[in-house]
Amino acid sequence: MPNGHPPTVSRRTLGDWLKHLESLHPKTIELGLDRVRAVKGRLGLDPAFPVITVGGTNGKGSTCAMLEAILSAAGYRVGCYTSPHLLTYNERVRIDRAPVDDAALCASFEAVEAARGDIALTYFEFGTLAAMGLFIRRGVDVAVLEVGLGGRLDAVNVFDADVSVVTSVDIDHVDYLGPTREAIGFEKAGIYRAARPAICADVDPPQSLLDHARNIGADLRRIGTDFGYEAQSGKWRFWSRDKVRDALPYPALVGAYQLANASAALSVLDSLSERLPVSQADVRRGLQEVVLAGRFQVLPGRPVVVLDVAHNPHAARALASNLARQPCPGRTLAVMGMLNDKDITGVIRELAGRIDQWFLAGLPPPRGASAQTLRVHLAEAGEEGAVAVFDDVAGAYRAACLAAAQDDRILIFGSFYTVAAVLAELKSTG
Repeated sequence: MPNGHPPTVSRRTLGDWLKHLESLHPKTIELGLDRVRAVKGRLGLDPAFPVITVGGTNGKGSTCAMLEAILSAAGYRVGCYTSPHLLTYNERVRIDRAPVDDAALCASFEAVEAARGDIALTYFEFGTLAAMGLFIRRGVDVAVLEVGLGGRLDAVNVFDADVSVVTSVDIDHVDYLGPTREAIGFEKAGIYRAARPAICADVDPPQSLLDHARNIGADLRRIGTDFGYEAQSGKWRFWSRDKVRDALPYPALVGAYQLANASAALSVLDSLSERLPVSQADVRRGLQEVVLAGRFQVLPGRPVVVLDVAHNPHAARALASNLARQPCPGRTLAVMGMLNDKDITGVIRELAGRIDQWFLAGLPPPRGASAQTLRVHLAEAGEEGAVAVFDDVAGAYRAACLAAAQDDRILIFGSFYTVAAVLAELKSTG
């Protein structure tokens, strides 16, 4: 938004803009902040409100959702930027817990386009700047930004966070972040800032993360040391340097591991309590009302259908735990679709013994793995059993529905694309 003037109304539709964004840069991902920082400067995007940045291998989406829900319950106008989306791009940019409309997104895209000149931006970089422009123009009280990939060189990191969170560090995106937890931990720690709260919810963080936080003088707050939780019967307790919150309801998001994410969110709120105070009632309401599609999302009806975007071994381990904690009387039928650059064998091994019948679905190339490729990984993991292969997720899902009895459970997992395809199928069939 150069000179503070509102952007002109775009004549492109949102669909037109998204196609345009995809064509601007030869690479889907190009880590680095120079280009996005230059356009940020031209736009004058300097938020006066607190900025919360959330990174991590797994758990960052859940943590963002809980922060958004609690702060909204406290009456704050919250801007939340997350990725990827499942059905519509609007899901990525929310204000007051509602996706922004097409017209607002198009106007913000127009502003970025006018400012960038000959600077090539990736799809994510362009969207990040457009989201912050919207938050500034709409006058939010606080922005919650989810890191897209890594942290240090991610477009979100062009904005200085008042408090940063790393939820977990595990192996994923090795082509960009490195093959070890130490390499990945350094990249994720790049969102921390000197003399500002730096939350770490990983119980065993890489030394590289700890060293970076110390070297820059961040106010590191570690789970188990500076804050934590105690699970109790039907409730839980949060403690930190600053306060204790007793008798909290379990988050509406399923999984015992969500208490670590909730604790990270509450530690963030502790660190911002002078600027954004929240009451115990606000915390309780937010935890009870938080919603996040595709994270062990159980659809109503029978047979039970579970949607989970788990796409790396760490997330698959959590998924296996949830399946064990919520057994079904019948069989578990799995519809799996994954990307080629993921640890497919590792994901399958984490679910060993949990799946009775596999429905393997191909995802579109070049990134998507074919069903036959998945079958090879299934054999490598020693999970050959009852297996059927399909060209696409919709076909695999329809076959699983035909094969399932009322007491069975259908699990959809392996990628955001896999979950999105089933949601689209459900939407089209009413």
